[in-house]
Amino acid sequence: MDNLYIEKVLAGDRHAFRYFIHTYKDMAFSVALSLVKQEHLAEEVAQEAFLQAYLSLASFKRQAKFSTWLYRIVLRCGYKLLQKRGILSVELDLAAHDQGYEETTFDKLLRDEQKQLVNEALLHIPANESLALRLFYLEELSLQELCEVTGWTNAHVKVILFRARKRMYQALGKLMKSPYYGT
Repeated sequence: MDNLYIEKVLAGDRHAFRYFIHTYKDMAFSVALSLVKQEHLAEEVAQEAFLQAYLSLASFKRQAKFSTWLYRIVLRCGYKLLQKRGILSVELDLAAHDQGYEETTFDKLLRDEQKQLVNEALLHIPANESLALRLFYLEELSLQELCEVTGWTNAHVKVILFRARKRMYQALGKLMKSPYYGT
């Protein structure tokens, strides 16, 4: 489907690019948020990435999926913004899982609390580890795709994921023991 819309955009149909924005806006924002850790900056990065993707669509060689190409642009824009501002923080938007029962108010409250804990924990781990967790577990990229997006080697990705899981576990443990959480 992406190739069809790429052809439309390249043929001069500017409005066809809406398909990419609609399809990939959440992913772009999510990846940007993993890196810049502030919502307003993530919005800025995602917007800049879509602009860059539109302007350079003719140079897209189609050797990788469009989403992988867009991930790389989002990361480049994010790193550029961080370098420009000299900063390095995260909101995690977990997709609701299919459930075989009717969700009660208590279930929703529990899920929201878990989401808040994960978001808070991601704020306490390094940006590269947060990014790796998001791409691997939430965006369900393979190790090879993660390597393509980040430019890291396969071994480096495995090390980052290992460290990220350990730090995430530690951060969640600390948060659950804090007075803020209620214990």
